[in-house]
Amino acid sequence: MTSNHDYLTAARRTITMEAEALTALTERLDEQFIRACELILQTRGRVVVTGMGKSGHVGNKIAATLASTGTPSFFMHPGEASHGDLGMITRQDIIIALSNSGETHEIIALLPAIKRLGIGVIAITGQVESTLGQEADAALDSGVDVEACPLNLAPTSSTTTALVLGDALAIALLEARGFSAEDFAFSHPGGSLGKRLLLKVADIMQTGDRVPRVGADASLQEALLEMTRKGMGMTTITSTEGHLLGVYTDGDLRRTFERQLDLHSARIRDVMHSGGKTIDPGALAAEALFRMEQAQITSLIVAEQDGPILGVVHMHDLLRAGVA
Repeated sequence: MTSNHDYLTAARRTITMEAEALTALTERLDEQFIRACELILQTRGRVVVTGMGKSGHVGNKIAATLASTGTPSFFMHPGEASHGDLGMITRQDIIIALSNSGETHEIIALLPAIKRLGIGVIAITGQVESTLGQEADAALDSGVDVEACPLNLAPTSSTTTALVLGDALAIALLEARGFSAEDFAFSHPGGSLGKRLLLKVADIMQTGDRVPRVGADASLQEALLEMTRKGMGMTTITSTEGHLLGVYTDGDLRRTFERQLDLHSARIRDVMHSGGKTIDPGALAAEALFRMEQAQITSLIVAEQDGPILGVVHMHDLLRAGVA
């Protein structure tokens, strides 16, 4: 079945209209946003996000983003709240209520009970002069001139502005709390994200006899045998105290052949690269991956500053760990 409908024009118009709504939102940010941030930072409990319909879906995402960025939060359905779920709220909590009209019945019905508990309310609404806007301790204006929907009915631009206001709150609070990558990782221990943020080089590096190493007086042939045995495409050259003197790689071997050196008589100290790229065992495995990609190499020597070699981390180690 074919159609003459211009899908791309509709899509581009929608994106343009929502982008314009966000530009207008940026210009409307004022002291109310600062007030909202301060209220949340002063809260000893959790942020309880609530909203009906599409606002509820946006609220769910806002609660999840806040929780993962250092602000304990959960979503409460306003319809269920009036039938018992209001008991989830404590006097130490604060409410973020979403309603484009600011007159959503299920939200307004909760306000007297919330006020009796002495809980602060932050409104995200398209009508700051509405009942919700007037009752709130801070009212964030998510209003739009027109929805991206050509009928001006389906919540589109308005849900986008509400969602972005939630993200703006989360990031402003994250920065105010000094929330770090390590803090973020503890909220995301599962999957590749957690591995990238939590896994240390020391957790995955090769150690002991698995580390390819020869002394500076070793022959080139001995170094090649060590490279073959350990299967990392390189070997370290170390001092008698175990400190790194240099490295020799598969690439160096190709260059050695070009020089037509005798593999039996040549000494590794004469063909090695002095020094080598190292990484601290306490560094994130993700940092090791970044350094390898930047230098276009497949392994890093693990050592503390001015200390002996502790191990080697290879690209294969990162792949097995799910970091790469």
